[in-house]
Amino acid sequence: MEEKALSIKSWSPEDRPREKLILKGRSSLSDAELIAILLGTGTPTVGVLDLAKRILAQADNNLHKLASLTVKDLVKIKGIGEAKAISIVAALELGRRRKNIEDDNKPKIGSSSDAFELMKGELLDIQHEEFWIILVNRANRVLRKQMISLGGVSGTVADPKIIFKLALDELATGIILAHNHPSGNLEASVADLHLTQKLKEGARLLDIQILDHLIIAGQRYFSFADQGML
Repeated sequence: MEEKALSIKSWSPEDRPREKLILKGRSSLSDAELIAILLGTGTPTVGVLDLAKRILAQADNNLHKLASLTVKDLVKIKGIGEAKAISIVAALELGRRRKNIEDDNKPKIGSSSDAFELMKGELLDIQHEEFWIILVNRANRVLRKQMISLGGVSGTVADPKIIFKLALDELATGIILAHNHPSGNLEASVADLHLTQKLKEGARLLDIQILDHLIIAGQRYFSFADQGML
């Protein structure tokens, strides 16, 4: 005979997902706890949190994969009826629509000059080198811009592992590289060329595109893309 699941009501208040959200805020909840709130209840033999974990496991604990599941996919999971499946699909659809609205409000990079306008405020008139990246989605909307490293007057080192980790975390499809030359020299150095090629080769394996590399010196810039160097 199957053992009856422990009721969520028997948990301490701070461990119940709904009470935890109220007491500690939504960011304190795990993915499973948030899904448990959507489910509302478990089954006579499976607690609601375990049921939520079962759903996540079906999607390899990946929310993007979970969002691709349909009602028909979800009801195949033991303990998930149509009503619970619909609640999950509806919640994830709201999240997707919110993201689309946010994306529409983000700047779009259509040329090297657009990238320069976005980056010049960060790299203008500083007396040391900094290396930045701009991450974009498939529509070339900016997902994030991030400084990768800073150095001295003559150079800085950019770690490809950091760059690609940030790109994967943001699900970026394109990367624009940017760094400044405090000397005012716009010519790409051997190190600049080597790094660009290294990143281009690594990005190809991850299905990400290096869209441009800007060298910024004051109000002027050099674009690898414009010069056909990518």
